[in-house]
Amino acid sequence: MLSDKNRIFTNIYGLNDTSLKGAQSRGDWDGTDKILKKTRDAIIDEVKASGLRGRGGAGFGTGLKWSFMPKENDGRPHYLVINADEGEPGTCKDREILRNEPHKLIEGALIASFAMGANAAYIYIRGEFLREAQAVQRAIDEAYAAGLIGKDACKSGWDFDCYVHLGAGAYICGEESALIESLEGKKGQPRMKPPFPANCGLYGCPTTVNNVESIAVVPEIIRRGGAWFAGLGRENNTGTKLFCISGHVNNPCTVEEEMGIPLKELLEKHCGGVTGGWDNLLAVIPGGSSVPVMPKATCDNVLMDFDSLREVRSGLGTAAVIVMDKSTDIVRAITRLSSFYKHESCGQCTPCREGTGWMSRMMERIMSGDASVDEIDTLEEVTRQIEGHTICALGDAAAWPIQGLIRHFRPEMEAKILQNAGNNKSRTDAA
Repeated sequence: MLSDKNRIFTNIYGLNDTSLKGAQSRGDWDGTDKILKKTRDAIIDEVKASGLRGRGGAGFGTGLKWSFMPKENDGRPHYLVINADEGEPGTCKDREILRNEPHKLIEGALIASFAMGANAAYIYIRGEFLREAQAVQRAIDEAYAAGLIGKDACKSGWDFDCYVHLGAGAYICGEESALIESLEGKKGQPRMKPPFPANCGLYGCPTTVNNVESIAVVPEIIRRGGAWFAGLGRENNTGTKLFCISGHVNNPCTVEEEMGIPLKELLEKHCGGVTGGWDNLLAVIPGGSSVPVMPKATCDNVLMDFDSLREVRSGLGTAAVIVMDKSTDIVRAITRLSSFYKHESCGQCTPCREGTGWMSRMMERIMSGDASVDEIDTLEEVTRQIEGHTICALGDAAAWPIQGLIRHFRPEMEAKILQNAGNNKSRTDAA
């Protein structure tokens, strides 16, 4: 278990004062002026040394991503864009940071922006998170009033402005280029790459898009050193992580833990275990709705980090752990997710636009007993035609839950078809 001395988020439950004064009493904004006296490369190298990987789902090296920003200024401004859209079903970690630890995010934005030569940061917040947006704006106002951001931020000579932008509730705007399109006032649709945002992003200028948690942990990493963060977790899966656990557990929660913690330990120590006991567990989706489901046999020993979950053909994603006990109709659950992805497809790519609708209708037919068992193979074939054939990863996100269902719960799908087909026949005969 993570020791309290290594926790980064010390007010994630909002039990203490969330204002600037309260944040400073917990160590936020401590020595920020000294950090800004370091060179840009020194800060980026420290983040690289920490092994921090993006906390928004993809797990790409944060320091490496920062290093893609141009070193020389060609006259165009540089931007940092912070992705607080958090539309992934099951995910609620960034919401807690926005509510209860906003100053960590703003201080992180200042340091990250300085390291990338950006004088402005935009925090793109999901439209439904109105109270969270208000909390962040209050913290920004406090930071401006205290001289921590704005002209000559922290008396460092660096000018830095921070803005809040509310989205309109589109899941697709969690994809970095669709988010940029939305920020520019256009329809949220992913862009073709290249060019990549580091070369041509917001308003055609060099831009880096990072997740809320990725930015919020940066100040503590720089203060304590990259080696400290790298000493937590496992090799290539370092540091701490916010896990948000929902579903059939006795105590659903968001908790900070070390990367690589066993899933069983995470659920039993922090959530009071699975309802009805561990043997009542049916399946777990370990990283938000877009990653493949895992059966109990896999959950018994799996570790919660990027590489371990990839080895069992799932993923850490956003570390949103959705627990399902044996009372769950697993086929219905994945059918519901399939409907979600159909609704949220932006419609730009044919495989996703047509495929998500086709998969959703197929899942509904399985649920109603109007499909044949042979069509399960056809369904899997269609998921392969969608996966990897779209501009962004929404096609993959729609395909993977169904692939996981077929891989681990095909007998349940076949039973559903046969049972409901029999029910349909009985109703027809009775009529």
